[in-house]
Amino acid sequence: MNLIAILRRLLAPALLLPLTALGIDNAVRDYPVEKIAAHTYVIHGPLGQPSVANQGFMNNPGFVVTDTGVVVIDPGSSLETGRMVLRQIKKITPKPVTHVLATHVHGDHWLGNQAIINAYPKAQLMAHPHMIQKANAGEAEVWVSLMDRLTQGYTKGTRAVIPTVMVDENQRFSTGGVTFHILAPKNAHSKTDIMIEVVQDSVLFTGDNVLADYIARLDDGTFKGNIAACDRAIALQAKHYVPGHGKTGDVKMVQRYRDYMATLFAEVQHQYDAGKSDFEMKPAVASKLQNFQTWPGFNEQLGKHISLAVLEIEAM
Repeated sequence: MNLIAILRRLLAPALLLPLTALGIDNAVRDYPVEKIAAHTYVIHGPLGQPSVANQGFMNNPGFVVTDTGVVVIDPGSSLETGRMVLRQIKKITPKPVTHVLATHVHGDHWLGNQAIINAYPKAQLMAHPHMIQKANAGEAEVWVSLMDRLTQGYTKGTRAVIPTVMVDENQRFSTGGVTFHILAPKNAHSKTDIMIEVVQDSVLFTGDNVLADYIARLDDGTFKGNIAACDRAIALQAKHYVPGHGKTGDVKMVQRYRDYMATLFAEVQHQYDAGKSDFEMKPAVASKLQNFQTWPGFNEQLGKHISLAVLEIEAM
């Protein structure tokens, strides 16, 4: 047996282990910062579910540099993702983080709070009252465990630092010369949602109420509520929309996502009224969604979305 074959045989068991079990550094790799407006920056994560490959990082952390500090929106899914966000902020400004906003309860968006509060203990952690309530009722720990499992230990060491400052519908606050306007659509993506308008920059952070050419779970929300959230975002006519996942875009990006949600729900309603069950209607619904079949997540989520739409219709 030659040396290469021997090495392969010796290393094969190790290749099956999580990287953290091998003592390999689990720091999240740096992702580029994109300046989208005068004060506003976004780090666009890769599309997909949390995994070893993406180290659990797959959302769009944003930050706004004001005269007196930095406001962070959705710092990511883990301690290490939050640290990566801080490294990228420091490349732009030495100012401290003063506020952190979580768009909803799903932990892939806010478990990075731990890194922020470790570095800036006085930062205000802000979210919808229902988000804070659900996180404290056990949802936070569910997400800590889920991220650890899906990434095979990459996010180990992360603990949930739950927001304490409540923000709600039509609330505004200003800091360092920049005004933030809170929109809180009801019964939308997670029923704990806020969208954040950076007023001076005409930017709207939508959270997962809008995704850019991507389809994800809707287990905790409603189609009607999510469509209404899209309508509110469209009515704002902002210059820039930062989705929960996918690339920042203009109002057309929001309209495309709304069209997916509305088309699916309308066709499920039609098939339901015709007496079809969820599995029987799937081919007809899929045929109405041809414009969306290339979106990542379409095949994985279509059946689930149809079943959820049926349950929503039956509850009406």
